[in-house]
Amino acid sequence: MINRERLLAEFFELIRIDSPTKKERQIGDILKSSLESLGMTVTEDDAGRTIGGNCGNVFAYLKGNLPKAPIILFSAHMDTVDPCLNIEPVLHEGVITSAGPTILGADDKSGIAPILEALRTIKEQNIPHGDIQLILSIAEEGGLNGVKNLDKTQLKADLGFVMDCVGGPGEIILAAPGQDRLNVVIKGKAAHAGFAPEEGISSILVAAKAISSMPTGRIDEETTANIGTIQGGRATNIVADQVDITCESRSRDLTKLEHQTAQMCEAFQRCAEEMGAVAEIEVLRLYEPFTLSEESQVVVIASQAAKSAGFEVITGSTGGGSDANYYNLYGIPCAVLGTGMQKPHTNEEWMEEEDLYKTAELLIEIIKVVAKIEKE
Repeated sequence: MINRERLLAEFFELIRIDSPTKKERQIGDILKSSLESLGMTVTEDDAGRTIGGNCGNVFAYLKGNLPKAPIILFSAHMDTVDPCLNIEPVLHEGVITSAGPTILGADDKSGIAPILEALRTIKEQNIPHGDIQLILSIAEEGGLNGVKNLDKTQLKADLGFVMDCVGGPGEIILAAPGQDRLNVVIKGKAAHAGFAPEEGISSILVAAKAISSMPTGRIDEETTANIGTIQGGRATNIVADQVDITCESRSRDLTKLEHQTAQMCEAFQRCAEEMGAVAEIEVLRLYEPFTLSEESQVVVIASQAAKSAGFEVITGSTGGGSDANYYNLYGIPCAVLGTGMQKPHTNEEWMEEEDLYKTAELLIEIIKVVAKIEKE
C-alpha cells in the first residue's frame, strides 16, 4: 500500500537535516513545503520567538470527505538532541544506524516521515477520511517548550496520536509522568582554605550533605529523581562560596511528584540552615502527568488499527514526557505510539527498517478506523 522506497528516501533526507533544539528553521521550511504540496493548509506560530528559537511550531490541516468523523491529530517533533550535526544514516541488513559519532535522529524523524507517507498514500489512493490536523513541534527535547508555548487557538482535533516512543508499531503508551525541575543555588562563605578554612562555609559540602540525605534514583515504579548538574568553586585554596545545582523529579502520580519535589527542597534548605549557608530554590513544573484508560476512545482506536495491520498490541507506561502531556492537558485525548526507535539520546540509536514501513501502515489503519466513527 505504501511506497517503501519513497518513505526510506525521505526518512534519510530528514535525518541529514541538522535540527538541534531551537534551530529547526531549515527542517521546518522543508516540511512546510512538503505539506503544502499535499494540499494542506499550513501555518506557523510564534513559539520560536517566545523561547528564543528560529522556528515556530508547524500546523497543517487536511480537509476530509467525511464531515461527521472525529478530527485526528498526528504529531511529532522536529528537533533532535546533541550530537546531531552532519548525521549520515546507513542501512545494513535491515537496521538503520548513524555512520558516525552522532545520534541517528529517529527520535523523532521516525515519527515525521511515516506521517508524511501516510498522508500521501491516502490522497493517492483516495482513501476516505475525516479532517486531519498535523502539528510538528519545536523544542520538545529539554522540557516540551514548543508545545508548551504553541498557539492553542489553532487546535482543532478531537483526539490525537503522538508518534514518539521507543518500541515498535503496536506499542501504546497510556501514562507518562509529570516533571519538576529544581534550580538550586547554595550560597556559603569564601575563605582561604589554607590560612583560615574555619572562617568559610563550603557550599559544596552543604550540597553534598543535602544530596546524600535525599531520596534519588528509582523511588518507586512511577517516581524517579535525579541530580543533573553541579557547578561551583573557584580554586582549591578557596572555600567554595557558591554552587549551582540542577535536578529533577518525575512521577506519573501528581501527589507523589509534589511529595518528591518537597523532600528535595527540604533537604537543601535544612542542610543550608544547619551549616550557616543559604539555599535559593526555583521549582519549575515542566509538564503535568497524564493517564489514559484501556477503554478510552483513542486507545481503542490505536488497538483496533494495530490489530487490523497485523501488529501485536502492547500497552504500558513510560518514564519520559512527550508532547502528549500537553495535548492531554489542553483537552485533546492523546496517546503516544511506538515508531521503532531504539536507544534514543545515545550514539547507539538505531531502528529496524521494517518498523519505518509498519509505522506508516499503522497510521493509515488509524485513519480508516476513525473514518468509521461519527462524532458524538
